[in-house]
Amino acid sequence: MHICFLTNEYPKAGFPHGGLGSFVKTMAEALVDKEIQVTVVGLNYVLSDEAEIINGVNIIRIRKSKVKGLAWYFNSKNIAKTIAAIHKKNRIDFVEGAELSFAFLPKIKEIKYVIRLHGGHHFFAEGENRGINWWKGFQEKRSFKKADAFIAVSNYVKSHTATYLSYHNKPVEVIFNPINGQLFQPQDVTIDVNNITFAGTICEKKGVRQLIQAFPLVKEKFPNAILNLYGRDWLFLDGSSYIKMLQETELPKLGAFAKDVIFHGAVSFAEIPNAYAKAAVCVFPSHMETLGLVAPEAMAMEKPVIFTKLGPGPEVVVEDETGWLCNPHNPEDIADKIIQVLSNPHKAFEIAKKGRLSVLQQFEIKTIVLKNIEFYDTFIHGYSN
Repeated sequence: MHICFLTNEYPKAGFPHGGLGSFVKTMAEALVDKEIQVTVVGLNYVLSDEAEIINGVNIIRIRKSKVKGLAWYFNSKNIAKTIAAIHKKNRIDFVEGAELSFAFLPKIKEIKYVIRLHGGHHFFAEGENRGINWWKGFQEKRSFKKADAFIAVSNYVKSHTATYLSYHNKPVEVIFNPINGQLFQPQDVTIDVNNITFAGTICEKKGVRQLIQAFPLVKEKFPNAILNLYGRDWLFLDGSSYIKMLQETELPKLGAFAKDVIFHGAVSFAEIPNAYAKAAVCVFPSHMETLGLVAPEAMAMEKPVIFTKLGPGPEVVVEDETGWLCNPHNPEDIADKIIQVLSNPHKAFEIAKKGRLSVLQQFEIKTIVLKNIEFYDTFIHGYSN
């Protein structure tokens, strides 16, 4: 079997990447370990063509078009040309991409096209309180029509996407994203009992503003608490910084507490476990998620985790059993959950142990990769359009 993933975010040293890139890397290497051939095709971070094989994964990065207004056309054309050339030499069974991936790609008859629902334009429009951009909306609808099947990373993203877009009676399977169990596991380090940790893009939909607003309520009970924020900045349409906005509008409201809110900036994927390891509690009050891997990754490290009660939150965390769920729009509720954890470290430890066991059952890469292989095998032998 030969699977071709489409992504511009495959991790490359010296360049930032998002969760989609991390997912593809984890899945691609796990598939290769199962003797499945994997190729990754996407636009390069720099203005050149590159090809390399890393850990058995064939990675092809294509030079981006610089033609103003038509870059989308030439980029799609070059990606399609690359896929056709690969297929001619070495038959591709599946091409997999995110929601907009197939909008302008011509389909090759022998190849099946699968969209993995990581959260597309329509899905996140509600969570970001914005309207549908007609151009992106058009691309997403066009891409969905071309897909032969869909994989949803949670039951929530499957059902919520269906309120906006049609699956056209094509197969839809729910398979959680995997976590790297070797990277995210308990560490023998000293825990800082005052350390509250968040990791993720510093932006509105991740609930960072409400987490900062909750912080002074926590400080009333735990004066030595520190809020550590790890993640890359998010930019507004005018290019201005979301972090700077928080520093100018939210931090002044904290008074003397502002010095205890620390923005660490972007850190590498490999460094995140070290950040979690020292935390007394990890908090992820997202307004909208497709699944969110930060919560299960921290849980795999046996950390007490507070996740959003919205969307897929209850699919990941069982309230007061494997973790805690908060209302991400309510700073008081976020603070209350943090205080619960910090006030009872013994209970938090017991729940964290159950959280790790739960995550290993649901998200461990060995389990997830087999589910993906089973889906592809079934699609080849059992599904028809």
